[in-house]
Amino acid sequence: MMQVDPILQAHRGLVISIAAVVPLAACAVLGVFRDSIANTNAALVLVLLIVAAAASGMRAAGLAAAVSSAVWFDFFLTAPYTQFAITDPADVETDVLLLLVGLAVTEIALWGRRQQARASRERGYLDGVLTTAAAVGTGRSSTSSLIDGVREQIVEVLQVDDCRFDDGTVPVLATLNNDATMTYDGKPYDVRRNGLPTDTEIALLVQSAGVSRGRFLLTAATRIVRPTVEQLRVVIALSDQVGAALSAASHREGEPPAGAAG
Repeated sequence: MMQVDPILQAHRGLVISIAAVVPLAACAVLGVFRDSIANTNAALVLVLLIVAAAASGMRAAGLAAAVSSAVWFDFFLTAPYTQFAITDPADVETDVLLLLVGLAVTEIALWGRRQQARASRERGYLDGVLTTAAAVGTGRSSTSSLIDGVREQIVEVLQVDDCRFDDGTVPVLATLNNDATMTYDGKPYDVRRNGLPTDTEIALLVQSAGVSRGRFLLTAATRIVRPTVEQLRVVIALSDQVGAALSAASHREGEPPAGAAG
């Protein structure tokens, strides 16, 4: 779901109203100078207003601005003026294109915000675990703290019910592989189509240089979760950092390969 600024979200109705009213005001002003401003240039001004509305992160605001722009462009800037009618085929084309472009730029702006938010979240997850792993590697933090932190991040990234760490001795049906694919009972399993299995824990191996250091066991029993490949890669990267930190701690202090169960 799109993250919207809390202040804007608290005034959602006002933001949508402003998005609808500003094109009206702009068209009224442009109408005063319609003899010296080409309709195509006026349409570009309205597109900018639509982009600004979509930048709020609210699809409704972008759509309101797009529809309002098309309606008031017709009313103020096409003959016969101050009527909801258009006689010039070129103006009809411009008005329709304005609406379509407005709807398109709204979706593009929202898509861009989603991608930026996703990248920011993933970078934050990885930066956090890298910092913790570095602390473990230099002896400034414990492996149990790292494991607990990564468990919490895995739950947050995948939106699963629970995640725990163990030494990997008891077999489970589902395994999340290092290439972001999954196997269930030894067979390929389509996560995007079926969602994470709800009838078994899912093993995410913790390894370093091919040596098993334990595993995270994920539980997604209460609802169907369909993580993206990017989300799966994030949690795999997190587990790899745990494996590297456990390996470093083991070599430095002579600890057992696996961390304490979480």
